[in-house]
This record gives sequence, C-alpha cells and structure tokens, in this order.
Amino acid sequence: MNIKLQHAIQNRIDAGGRRYLYFGGTSYLGLATHPGFMECYSKGLQRYGVNNGTSRSNNIQIALYEEAEAFAAARFGAEAALILSSGYLAAQLCVRAYVGRQLAYAPGTHPALWSDEVPRQHGSVSAWMRELPAGPAERIVLSNTLNNLMPERYDFSALPGDAHKQLLLADDSHGIGLLDGGIGAYTRLKTEAPARIVVVASMAKALGVDAGIILGDRDTVAELRKSVVFNGASPPAAAALYAFMNSSDLYGRQWQQLQENQHYFSKYLANQQNWSYIPELPVFRHTDVSLHHQLAEKGILISSFPYPDASGPLLNRVVLNSEHTRDELDRLLDILNTNE
Repeated sequence: MNIKLQHAIQNRIDAGGRRYLYFGGTSYLGLATHPGFMECYSKGLQRYGVNNGTSRSNNIQIALYEEAEAFAAARFGAEAALILSSGYLAAQLCVRAYVGRQLAYAPGTHPALWSDEVPRQHGSVSAWMRELPAGPAERIVLSNTLNNLMPERYDFSALPGDAHKQLLLADDSHGIGLLDGGIGAYTRLKTEAPARIVVVASMAKALGVDAGIILGDRDTVAELRKSVVFNGASPPAAAALYAFMNSSDLYGRQWQQLQENQHYFSKYLANQQNWSYIPELPVFRHTDVSLHHQLAEKGILISSFPYPDASGPLLNRVVLNSEHTRDELDRLLDILNTNE
C-alpha cells in the first residue's frame, strides 16, 4: 500500500477517507514533528536564517558549525567530528579520501560507503569476518554497525588484522542517538574492534536533523577536514544544529520513553518465535510476508518493502517511536496477538 502525503509523516495518517496508525519510518525518537523540538528549531531559524549557502572555507563563517562539531564529538565519545549536509556526503568524503587503498567491504554495506564498484559480498557479516584474511599490510574495512532490517547488531571483536594497520569505516546511521545508551557505536567500536575507528552517520534519523557526521581521532579528522568535499560543499542549516545542541534534555526524555515503549511492546507480544528484534532498536521483523496486508485492512500501516531482492517477497517490520502512546501500542498488540 503506497500513500503520497501532503503533510509531515506522523503516527496517524489520513488516506482514502480512513485514518491509519503508522508504525514505520526512522524518526525513532519522534522528533520530526515534536512541538518542543520544532520550537527549538524555530529559535535557530530566527537566529541563523533558513540556510547558509557558503562553503566551510569561506572567510566569513557562522561560529556554530565548529561549536556543533566539538559538541557532537564530546557527546558521542570521539576526539573530533566533522558535520556535513548529509550522511551520504559524510560517507562519500571518507571513501574518496581512501581511494587507492585496499578496501574490504562487509556484506550489506550501505551504498553511501561504496566506491566506484558495487561490492559483491554476500552472506552474514560474522561469516565474512571469519573468512577475511588477516590482511594486507594496511586496509580499510567498510561496514554498517548493524542491520536495521533484520535486525542484527554486529560484533567486530572477531575482525582479523593488526589494529595499527587497518581502519574500520562504519556507518552508524541507525544507531547514533539510539543504541549504546543513546551515544551510538563509536566508543564501543574503539574497545571492541582491532582497528582505528571512523564512524559516519546520518543525523536525520534518531537525532532528527538533516545533516551528516564523521567521528574519529583528532589526527584522522584533521586530515579529512582538508578534503575538497568538506571545504567545497555547503553545510547543513545552522538552525538544525542549534536544535541539536539545545535539546539534550528532550533527547534524553524521548530516548527513555522509547525504551519504555519497546519494553512494553516486547513484553506483551505473543508468539515471539515469529519475531526478530534486539535490545534498544525499536524494530520488530515478522516472518509472515502477508502481515502488511492483514494489518492495513485493520487500520495499521507498517514498514513493508522487498529486500534484499527488489522483486522478492516483502520484508515486514513494525517500527516503534517515542511518540507512540500506550493506547496505540495496545491497539497494535490486540490485532497482532489475535492474528497469531
């Protein structure tokens, strides 16, 4: 069921003369339409305007950008950070910086991290790591930090190779602001993976702002900052970063509410052998490819699309967010548990 909306995507969708409850998307903390977050964003708009089309190498700069990078680095446990206009651009900046190096792609790596050739790896990430040779003298390992579709969190402790000679470039778009207590994967990877760590991520999912981020050690980020991609591209809207920096309490409350929603939903969900989910990630995958159609008939919309083959069966997932009410969860649970 495909629907084109003329307004923001929210937990209640009116379409075809009917109101649906929506359990999908990636606004995990519910910030995209949260009144408090929008109010903070509006204050940023009043102060900084709608956009800033100048590059980061311009002689006149808005101080907020470097302040936001220092703030983000401290928040997510890194020595330094760069912020760009999108997660895709942040990832491509890093990939281009390592062109000519030995690249090792994990299965399912997001296309934002692809170079000129499409990676051919298949199967599980854990099996791929077991088969990966100890390596050339130096290499770049590219991977997502998790599979948000299945869902599965990856453990990189088994990654072979010399920690001083390889770099793990990891996409944490679906983890940052959400997993590992809300700080994302960077600090965990620093202790877990035998490699230097660079994390890239979209900030448009749990964090609710249209921007991309790179996290790493001070020297690595300093080198990436010299990139023509970073210095030639326009930055994200300063108002968005103002909201990011001035909503720490709201982020904390929304994260806590999401944990409560996920705990409640998983506690009362029947026949859990038919579901796949992991702690902290509010994504619940069901084995029945017809679930989407069954729920739509009863006024519930979920995330449903074919994966990994675009012509294959539907991958059906219930996605919770912080703004789902107890009544909405109960309605979904009643329908799911009755169907089971």
